[in-house]
Amino acid sequence: MQTYVAVLVSESNVPGDAPLFQESFVLVHAAGEDEARAKAEALGRAGETSYLNEDGRTVTWTLRHVVDVAPVLRDDLGDGADLYARHFRNIEAYEAFEPLLSGEDL
Repeated sequence: MQTYVAVLVSESNVPGDAPLFQESFVLVHAAGEDEARAKAEALGRAGETSYLNEDGRTVTWTLRHVVDVAPVLRDDLGDGADLYARHFRNIEAYEAFEPLLSGEDL
């Protein structure tokens, strides 16, 4: 078995509100990448749910994508262990969609 990191994107919908997206990094143990991807999708689907928020409005979470599945970068998962890395060329685009960098309130 090998440890993989799966990147999942889920969507939260509340009628009348703009959708909210969540990017999750999930560890899965699998014999290979195909099994890891299948397990990641199953975990994402298992997390789909609907509930009433404090305002009595229905919140629905659905899995949108399994974005990536990759072996962890280091098997030693102690302090400071790298789990996953991805690369991009446009920092402005990244800052625009990342609410923690753009200053957007959730």
